[in-house]
Amino acid sequence: MNELYLTEEKNGISASQLDDMIDRMLAQFPDIKKVLIIPPDYTRCYSYAGIITQVIYKKIEKMNEGRSEDERIHTDVMPALGTHMPMTEEELDKFFGDVVPRDRIIVHHWQTDTVRLGFVPAEVCSEISNGLFPEQIDVEVNHLLVDGGYDIIFSVGQVVPHEVVGMANYSKNIFVGTGGREMINKSHMLSAICGMEKALGVTDSPARKLYDYAQQHFVDGIIPMVYLQTVTTSENEEVTLRGLYIGESRRPFENAAALSQKLNIFHVERRAKKVVTYLEPTELKTTWVGNKGVYRTRMIIEDGGELIVLAPGVKSFGENEEMDKMTRTYGYTGTDHILELYRQGVFEGRLMAAAHLMQGSSEGRFTITYATKPEYMSREEIESVGYNWADYDKITKRYDPAKLKEGWNVLPDGEEIYFVGTPALGLWKCDD
Repeated sequence: MNELYLTEEKNGISASQLDDMIDRMLAQFPDIKKVLIIPPDYTRCYSYAGIITQVIYKKIEKMNEGRSEDERIHTDVMPALGTHMPMTEEELDKFFGDVVPRDRIIVHHWQTDTVRLGFVPAEVCSEISNGLFPEQIDVEVNHLLVDGGYDIIFSVGQVVPHEVVGMANYSKNIFVGTGGREMINKSHMLSAICGMEKALGVTDSPARKLYDYAQQHFVDGIIPMVYLQTVTTSENEEVTLRGLYIGESRRPFENAAALSQKLNIFHVERRAKKVVTYLEPTELKTTWVGNKGVYRTRMIIEDGGELIVLAPGVKSFGENEEMDKMTRTYGYTGTDHILELYRQGVFEGRLMAAAHLMQGSSEGRFTITYATKPEYMSREEIESVGYNWADYDKITKRYDPAKLKEGWNVLPDGEEIYFVGTPALGLWKCDD
């Protein structure tokens, strides 16, 4: 296809510009009869993917006007859940409005719905990880990508700094978002063993090289995939689309990554003794996804400092019962301890849990305090996994997210803190 790139770094991409981009994209596929759209789930509510999905769906429905039943284009939507819980009716309403009928939404079940495309050889994984993870990794995707009869699959997602893959999206949306147990488990573990802080904000991270191999060997020229890559920012709770890059190759991802590294990585001149971050309650309801507040801010916290995670919506640890139990059993106890358990076989078939527990620890460098509502998550629960606890309603009398401004704040008594209001939208780094 003729790839489409649009950057509006200052003012953002307008609705009319977005319409034109989607029109030009769809015009290149005049004979399609069956379409699948793969956006992220609601934990990526800043991605602009919900709006783009609605635009695509409405335009296809307009194309269907006047056509007979046999001529109509059928469109399905499969949120890239990965291991996350299915979207609620409220989340579906916020993301897709009344545009996408509920019977056109397919729920991806990562444990049962996948088919194996092939594997990444152990020697390739060893080379990628410098010998740290010399294991074969099966490549799995939802079977409908292979046998669903789709003429075109539109993968829509946001490129933003990410703790596992360095810069999120592109083929991660497929191999993790619609992937199966082995790829999700082992790719996360490979990344964690190689070191999260070496991956954060890096385009060609170890996990990205793994997904690139799978893309090149099992998708390119085989599965009819088109990637729509977004770059967004948020100011005053308003999300703005700054870049949109559409195509079948890796180039849209590369363009989006370059813009995201410019707009979504925030360089802080010095480390902070105390960082406070806020987890939007409808977006982040578990520590599994809420720990973006830990990952994305850790590089600006002083040794011996403190991170306070304001988490009014957090009600559990894992996005599913299995991962919740693993977190409660082993806790955020540091890389050395988790790796020792891993070598003992404790995490067999559950390597994503080991990776998550490693990444959610400060390794003793700073303390992490989770401020939750006691009726959702108690002191005993939070402290049992290795974090400190605070009562959300009490601590926000001092650290009120509605009153704090992004960046440095000095409180009335002279305490200086650094505040991050939307950790999912960026990466904060101190370049020392």
